[in-house]
Amino acid sequence: MTFSDFIDYQYSMTKDPKLTVWHGALLTALFLLAVRQKRFIGIRVSRSRIMTLAHIRTLPTYHKYFRELQEWGIIVYRPSYHPGVKSEVDIKKTPYQ
Repeated sequence: MTFSDFIDYQYSMTKDPKLTVWHGALLTALFLLAVRQKRFIGIRVSRSRIMTLAHIRTLPTYHKYFRELQEWGIIVYRPSYHPGVKSEVDIKKTPYQ
């Protein structure tokens, strides 16, 4: 995904009335992690890192909006139940087209 794709993705999100600022904060945090890891599939994540980057401080807020992104097919989440292995997230390239 190029920078232009990222801008198109962000712009397409503004057209979806069900997305809130919290969804945007989570997606932006995931994009930051994706860019750092140089991949948009299999992004290694931790809840605490996402919450810090998204400036979300409460677990209920995080879980609600993260779950909604999964339900709407915007992200695919693969949890890891091993404490030494991070969970993975895939960002869908074109969720609104």
